[in-house]
Amino acid sequence: MELLLVILILGIIAAIIVPRVSVSTEAARTKVRESQITQMNSMIEQYQIENDAAPTDLTDLVPNYLPDGLPTDPSGGTYSLNSTTDRVEYTP
Repeated sequence: MELLLVILILGIIAAIIVPRVSVSTEAARTKVRESQITQMNSMIEQYQIENDAAPTDLTDLVPNYLPDGLPTDPSGGTYSLNSTTDRVEYTP
């Protein structure tokens, strides 16, 4: 009987904790994505100032502005350059 009670309590605790962990993991991925987009937009602005023109593609920022290469989205999405706004767009 005591063992059954302990298993029940552990199950309840797991039912509470598991959804919170998955939500916090997705929130962390979102924060990383936002940070990467902000960094790339900043590098685009720097590129424009130094070259008097906007980059034609995000790969133009490598290696001078993004020495480690283009960042990869933690959720597997892709980043692209919007040629109209000269800003980074995210595609899931």
